[in-house]
Amino acid sequence: MKCIKTEDAVGQVLCHDITQIIRGVTKGPVFRKGHIIVREDIPVLLSVGKENIFVWENDETMLHEDDGAAILRDISMGTCMHATAPKEGKIELIADCDGLLTVDRRRLVAVNSLGEMMIASRHGGFAVKKGDKLAGMRVIPLVIAKKKMEEAKAAAAGGPVFQVRPFTKKRVGLVVTGNEVFYGRIDDTFTPVIRYKVGEFGAAVEMRVVLGDEPSRITAVITDMLAAGMDMVLCTGGMSVDPDDKTPLAIKNTGNRIVSYGAPVLPGAMFLLSYTDDNRPVAGLPGCVMYAKRTIFDLVLPYLMAGVPVSAADLARMGEGGLCLDCPVCTFPNCGFGK
Repeated sequence: MKCIKTEDAVGQVLCHDITQIIRGVTKGPVFRKGHIIVREDIPVLLSVGKENIFVWENDETMLHEDDGAAILRDISMGTCMHATAPKEGKIELIADCDGLLTVDRRRLVAVNSLGEMMIASRHGGFAVKKGDKLAGMRVIPLVIAKKKMEEAKAAAAGGPVFQVRPFTKKRVGLVVTGNEVFYGRIDDTFTPVIRYKVGEFGAAVEMRVVLGDEPSRITAVITDMLAAGMDMVLCTGGMSVDPDDKTPLAIKNTGNRIVSYGAPVLPGAMFLLSYTDDNRPVAGLPGCVMYAKRTIFDLVLPYLMAGVPVSAADLARMGEGGLCLDCPVCTFPNCGFGK
């Protein structure tokens, strides 16, 4: 940086905060470091006793913090989001719609490992609403080498770090299984839970059938629902490994591609996920979905509603953070479950 006369500072970049003190009125920065001085600022600077100020000495190999942040914005920002204007060297990303936030963790870590810059975000894999803050980014020093920002571009090459995948209004088929429900021995308490949870995403249960524990009949109804245009089919009950629990067999007999029978999440270990040839999900929901506040279903449902395929590797990664602590007051998703 260099020291120049204040009257000559128009267009220059401040290298430090300028504090203004008016007794009984204010005490604080009137200009922040990184501020680009305009003509109207000169009287203010003189009024706070700054006859001379320190400014950034222009160097063709360096970038101002705002320009560095803009590069981080460009490599981070994906679909369905917008960026704020730089403020004190920081830029934030804001969601443009309700959807699933996805994070390319490899690229995020690669950029953050370079030093002199940072990108901080929400956890990926969770629902966000329009207007939600998604991420913030900045370079650490006032100026940064252009070469360093080229390294950031290379580290994130191949796609944006963040995406918001919009939710769409899915048509849901619900197959309620179990002789105890089919013969009216107990009430069906599963259906209200499913209607509520899918309704949070603007979806609706458009077809519902209650069946006994007969796998061939369950298979036939799943097939009929898919033929009728359901975007997904959810099967409740009969998901354990007990000999009389037939729902996993029934789903398998549809010919769907089984992603996983079992997930490293509690509650929800007996979850089954499969996909049709045209990537419509058919899932088997364990009994815990009926009574537990949050389960594997809450972690997977945002993906299903956004049409983002869930892989066996995705489910495997849910093991860390996959233990719900059943807190007396549930604050999900603002907790550690699924993270």
